[in-house]
Amino acid sequence: MSGTQSIERVINLLRAVASRGRSGMRLGDIAATSGLPTSTCFRMLQRLEAEGVLERNPLSRKYQLGPLIYELGLLANPRFQLAQRCEQTLDALAERTQDTVYLSERRGNEAVCSARALGDYPIKALTLDVGIRRPLGVGAGGLAILSALAPAEADEVITAHADRYPKLSTLSAERVRAEVAQARDQGYAFLEGVVFPGTAAVGVTIPGLADRAAISVAAISSRLDEARRIEVASELKRQAALLSRLLHAPGDTSLRSKH
Repeated sequence: MSGTQSIERVINLLRAVASRGRSGMRLGDIAATSGLPTSTCFRMLQRLEAEGVLERNPLSRKYQLGPLIYELGLLANPRFQLAQRCEQTLDALAERTQDTVYLSERRGNEAVCSARALGDYPIKALTLDVGIRRPLGVGAGGLAILSALAPAEADEVITAHADRYPKLSTLSAERVRAEVAQARDQGYAFLEGVVFPGTAAVGVTIPGLADRAAISVAAISSRLDEARRIEVASELKRQAALLSRLLHAPGDTSLRSKH
């Protein structure tokens, strides 16, 4: 195996562990999600644990991202702090909708939850933690971004994740393509019960960053019937447009960087 292939395996393994956030993953789940043989996966996990890249909870036997990842992250220099700059918008949306609002940012062929704001409605749809990453198409924010891509690029992403969709959700590649078509037609993304039964979410992209970022509102399914879904989508679009004007203010060059 070449050095490049080894690096790809390590990165895919780390992405698999990161997909569960701070809850961690057991060996069998990591192997199934990453597509690696269990024996190979175990050897890699042991080495990564020894280096501090991962750590294993002795009680749950789940692997989590380790201290080295945190330490390296302290040195990372994001090209622009989108999460911080979206904070007021997310809070405003959470106050207006009373539901949970998420910011999703594209990283390669995945979407990462980079910020979250909680509304006051007593039953909350906490479908994501900050830092969770999923294939584009799983989640309303990621689906909105996927729908904003050129058709050929979107199809490449869907094909690349064809094996992952059923492992992480009730979605298949065929259904993702259908959801993308519907999102393009109606002007917003909507998914219901694909990861957590009884929850639904509406998502739209941020103008000027359509291929990179989206905001979404998640709630229990009964709060996002067709009428309210359209209302929430309209408010999301309004806030996204206001946010875009703020982010693209004259003299601000930070948004020229690509994902």
